[in-house]
Amino acid sequence: MKKTSGRLLHFSSMRAAHTLPPTSTAFYKNLLQKIAVYVILNTSSLYGKKAHQNMREITAGQITETIRDLCIKANAILPEALEQCIRCGADQEQSQAGKAVFADLCANLDAARETGLPICQDTGMAVVFMQIGQDVHITGGDLREAVNAGVSAGYLEGYLRCSVVGDPLERVNTNNNTPAVLHLDIVPGDGIRIDVCPKGFGSENMSALKMLTPAASQDDIIAFVTETIAKAGSNPCPPIVVGVGIGGDFEQCAYLAKKALCRDVAVRNPKPLYAALEQKMLESVNRLGIGPQGFGGTVTALAVNIEQAPTHIAGLPVSVNVGCHVTRHATAVL
Repeated sequence: MKKTSGRLLHFSSMRAAHTLPPTSTAFYKNLLQKIAVYVILNTSSLYGKKAHQNMREITAGQITETIRDLCIKANAILPEALEQCIRCGADQEQSQAGKAVFADLCANLDAARETGLPICQDTGMAVVFMQIGQDVHITGGDLREAVNAGVSAGYLEGYLRCSVVGDPLERVNTNNNTPAVLHLDIVPGDGIRIDVCPKGFGSENMSALKMLTPAASQDDIIAFVTETIAKAGSNPCPPIVVGVGIGGDFEQCAYLAKKALCRDVAVRNPKPLYAALEQKMLESVNRLGIGPQGFGGTVTALAVNIEQAPTHIAGLPVSVNVGCHVTRHATAVL
């Protein structure tokens, strides 16, 4: 005990005088919880706003307009490297009939460029590759709808033939060449790369896929590619471009062949093994003697492009996607 002003004060009473009532303790505890929640929510909001500020916005309308323009351009003007291959083909071709065909192909390219008319009456099914930066925010609409709106506008406003049916068995034309075949890839960055690749079906119908086993050799792969082109004959309107996919599984292998077909013909596979294989396949195909437009000759193919991917220990898928002499694609970056 402690004596104060003539009175005795118990220590326990002193502690009680400085202790909050139970009701006050609950009040402050609840208040602290609310403050903590407030801080967390506002911090998250702050970081969210900061992250949003770092996102680059691209509108669905921009995508639609870009794809519209690419559809029209791709159908009228060939990629520069492919056009150069065609123009040089007459010098490489040894047959007179083949040389005459190359002269006609060059005249057709000139006419398409001058008039803005399609290079080929089969203006194809629109195949669209998009590489979308992970720091891009697409606003103002649905991406797939924006793509199809662009294809529709390009084909209708560009007076391009509409060749897509809405169902493979019912066979009713959609009348605007939609829907497109859309391949999406998320990549680092804040931009969007768009490749529009109209694909005609005279050549597409000549494509093939084979599930080889790991025991297959490079010669076996070359033989399969060569046999596929031999069976195609004049149907894909040679001189052709050949896209080859090696590896992956069933569906990825076909995708690789399409991706290879749409690669610039001046660009070789960066891996020496496959670059050498591209050259061997090209030489093998040209020994077939099919020639320009099937009239016989030494130039059946202008290029062979290979894309490869990891695969299963028990498989070796190989696919061949055939493109005619107007293997078209146009590119833009937003």
